[in-house]
Amino acid sequence: MHPHATRRRARPRRLLATLLALAAAACLGLAPGGPSPDAAPAPAARADTGTGTGPGAGPGHTVSYDRYSLLIDGERTLLQGAEFHYFRLPSPDTWRDVLEKYKAAGFNTVSLYFHWGYHSPKRGVYDFTGVRDVDRLLDVVEDVGLYAVVRPGPYINAETSGGGLPAWLKNVEGRARSSDAGYTAAYREWLTEINRIIVPHQLTRGGPVVLYNVENEYAQNTDAQYMQDLQDLAHAQGVDVPITHNQCCQASWTPTWAEGLGAVDIPGLDDYPQSFECQDADTVWGPWSDGITRRLKDDAPVYAAEYQGGAIDLNNAGYEACRQLTGPAYMKYFYKSNLIKSGATLFSYYMGFGGTNWGYLAQPNDVYTSYDYGAMITEDRQLTGKYDEFKLQSHFLRAASGHLTETDAAAPAEVPAPDNPALETASRVNPRTGARFTLLRHADPPATTDDSAVLDYGDGRRLPVRVDGRDAKVLLSDYPFGGQRLALSSSELMTHTRTGGRDVALLYGRAGEAGRTVLEYGSRPKAEVLAGDADVSYARGRGELTLDYVHEGLTRVRITGGGRPPLLLLLGTDATAAEFWQSADGVLVRGTDLLRDARVRGRTARLRADTGEPGRVEVFTDARRMTVNGAPVRARRTASGSLTAFLPGPRPVRLPELSEPARWRQAAGAPEVAPRFDDSGWKDADSTLHADDHGFHHGSLWYRGRFTATGDETELKLNAITGRRGIYQVWADGRYLGSAQGGVQADSDPPVNEDPGPGTFTLPDAAPGEEVVVSVLVQNMGHNDDWIADDTRFKQPRGLVRAELPGSGADISWKIQGARGGEDLADRKRGPLNTGGLYGERHGWHLPRPPASGDWRRAGPDVAAGTVSWYRTSFRPGLPRGQDTALALRFGEPPAGHRLLMYLNGWNVGQYGAGVGPQRDFTLPAGLLRADGRNTLALAVVAEDDSVVRLPSLVVKGNHRTG
Repeated sequence: MHPHATRRRARPRRLLATLLALAAAACLGLAPGGPSPDAAPAPAARADTGTGTGPGAGPGHTVSYDRYSLLIDGERTLLQGAEFHYFRLPSPDTWRDVLEKYKAAGFNTVSLYFHWGYHSPKRGVYDFTGVRDVDRLLDVVEDVGLYAVVRPGPYINAETSGGGLPAWLKNVEGRARSSDAGYTAAYREWLTEINRIIVPHQLTRGGPVVLYNVENEYAQNTDAQYMQDLQDLAHAQGVDVPITHNQCCQASWTPTWAEGLGAVDIPGLDDYPQSFECQDADTVWGPWSDGITRRLKDDAPVYAAEYQGGAIDLNNAGYEACRQLTGPAYMKYFYKSNLIKSGATLFSYYMGFGGTNWGYLAQPNDVYTSYDYGAMITEDRQLTGKYDEFKLQSHFLRAASGHLTETDAAAPAEVPAPDNPALETASRVNPRTGARFTLLRHADPPATTDDSAVLDYGDGRRLPVRVDGRDAKVLLSDYPFGGQRLALSSSELMTHTRTGGRDVALLYGRAGEAGRTVLEYGSRPKAEVLAGDADVSYARGRGELTLDYVHEGLTRVRITGGGRPPLLLLLGTDATAAEFWQSADGVLVRGTDLLRDARVRGRTARLRADTGEPGRVEVFTDARRMTVNGAPVRARRTASGSLTAFLPGPRPVRLPELSEPARWRQAAGAPEVAPRFDDSGWKDADSTLHADDHGFHHGSLWYRGRFTATGDETELKLNAITGRRGIYQVWADGRYLGSAQGGVQADSDPPVNEDPGPGTFTLPDAAPGEEVVVSVLVQNMGHNDDWIADDTRFKQPRGLVRAELPGSGADISWKIQGARGGEDLADRKRGPLNTGGLYGERHGWHLPRPPASGDWRRAGPDVAAGTVSWYRTSFRPGLPRGQDTALALRFGEPPAGHRLLMYLNGWNVGQYGAGVGPQRDFTLPAGLLRADGRNTLALAVVAEDDSVVRLPSLVVKGNHRTG
């Protein structure tokens, strides 16, 4: 079934549905923030949900489930999707691009976290406009033709600041992620806001949402009443699709939320078998688990809620190493093993596209600016070898879903047995159709040997097979498709379709490996090898047509007669099969860098496609004409009955040169260190130094302290909690005293806020009675997550936490300044995570408009220790129209003496420098970048030592003529 065939209605209908749902909630005695304590609990599980008859329901579909699969309108449906973080792609126009790439890979689902802190800078204040317009996001999901699994938390983790919890929540009484009263009132506020957007987008109301996830990896310090309350609130506010939860990550962790108070309809498991040791990508092989998703509930399908699709870069190896760690070999072995050994029919991979921790989105202890994640689509929206492997597997799942959505594990005696103990097999069988799916892999998981065997199917059928290195194959037997029946094959199926009165099937295998495919016919068919080589034989007694071949290039065999419809059988290598695409309408296409859509209307094949270089496209159709991106192209018929045409590539891109200092203007940006600087408008910090207590939650913080010298002061001891990679710098009466590393999270109880220990700074001599002014710049790298749900991590303070004058009786009086306006945002468009409290940030030096203050001069490369320098320039990239060109800023090796913030047209797109991470290329998101207009680039350089600033250059990360 094509996802949500009912087209979306106008937003007023959705608004009406939401109002009706909220009115119904009011009738149930619910406060605006959630259910009353006496609200009746929802059932622990519902075998039939989403009838679309609840409050506010409009025309829609039903969503239910049983132990095998999800059912949509009673039809078994396999979900294959991946996570997408809209908040890490701050350009709504490019959301469609990424989601269309998900769809083109064969996915039918996208999983969506919703980030509470991203939308709420202050208690009671919510923003769902611009880059935060999640109503628009769900519209795009629907338009692209994907289902959605929505995950509003309240906690999401996602390696984002606070795990998605808003920073103001640190000042709310009560333990987060529990049923404590203070937290309960806060999260009900959030869920009421986000649910009024989600509810009208449910499939039961004609939208794309099929599952609703409560909480996230909630396995330690759990509160069952809290889990139940989340579901009660969701139901009361109109959620009527099945509710899920993703358990992480060890088999021994409890609860599973499969039964009892807090149980969900469909419990799922997270699994990251390959770990996150990207620096050891050459040797790591499944150290964390066998990667097999367990069944948690007898009457619900097996759900791989978060299966490892990449890795965070904990040890600064770079994301290409993470892509290697979780590359095609890992994907073949673990994903296929999980499919057959678990019987799962709901899959979501984390991540499909990672994106960018722009501004202060990052959780500081695990990630840096890039959240590329080693995913199948790079941070710059480019496709990788992992994308190709996902495409092979996902198209297979889509083609075979009618059989795979109802299977049972075959008894050992019924599993085709290899005659080589180095190999092992496991099978699943559909009890209705008889289709059999057999996993073939090495018996020893990390084995890399080249082993061959013969599989004995127990009925006289034998099949030669081979496994070379870390590989796994899903082999089909007794598999009906279209008008055909596949008896068995040692090649894997990518897809099959029916077009122009014939069946077309594409099978593939590793280059150089022998293959055998056997098809069943009532009488001898005619088999013609149109291209490539294949030996063809027919066994009349068994009615079997056998093809033997070697996987090289693409072999084409046309088969007619034999009592079945015509068949075009395509036999290719992994690489050749990866050149193919199949649209939602079933149109099979070979060539192009991306197929966004293909439809046959009348005698015309209409394609929307991207090309990165000139080349041929082939459409397997009986159409006579072809258009690509709305323009007709000259096409001709082939001997295979397909239609082929030549497509041009993109025009070249010429970029302006930015790395010359003469292009830039420079200004000093730390007047706060001067003793006479006017800080009268700053907040008093004598009661507490903690920045969050004063409403300053993100980015750089300035402190200014005053004390009257006694003559005994020789040193100043300070400590600041910044999160990993953060620093703080100290001045006294304008004199730079040095810097120290900020503290990081501590897992001890109570938390040790002094880690890694106070910095000690030598003070200049001061006469008794003289006022001394201390200035401290603290770099807040973000807020800890709440992984173990006990507040010791999340509520750890940020900013200064200790200040002492050893041997002196003098008291220091402190003032604090952070981002302009604090929780009352000065820049609502870019939101609370974009800027901190640097002077240039507070005065708009990062914005496109010319600065109203500062002494701007021709830039020089040298910066002195203890300074903040701002650089600004403008450029016009002049990117060709009709092309998707991805640009990045490229820096040299990270400097030893300074760190740098970069702003594109006012948006903080990255942090670079010593100790910040290994990243050298920083994505300039399309949409924030003006492709054919003037762009402003600003850099804030914070110098710990004397150093030289190497200015960046512009580089092309991808260039495509696009549809």
